[in-house]
Amino acid sequence: MEPFFRRLFGKESSKDKAKKRLKLALVYDKLEVSDETLSNLQKDIIQVISKYFVINQDSLKLDIRRSEDYSTLVLNTPIVSAKHRGVST
Repeated sequence: MEPFFRRLFGKESSKDKAKKRLKLALVYDKLEVSDETLSNLQKDIIQVISKYFVINQDSLKLDIRRSEDYSTLVLNTPIVSAKHRGVST
């Protein structure tokens, strides 16, 4: 029953966090992606998204998930609002 409530209320045990970090490290190693590359990618993505949206950069999460056939880049960030640009005709 405890895992159900943990998922429901978003609390993770330190064991679960460590498992996630280890899985991410293994995926990064398999893809040969360095921490520096991921950090630079995150900065570039923030720069591009910030042209169009006001985002909460502190809550941004960049993740790589691996299945048997492919890897997926997952970006999760709260969007505060859209930036409205003047339309020229």
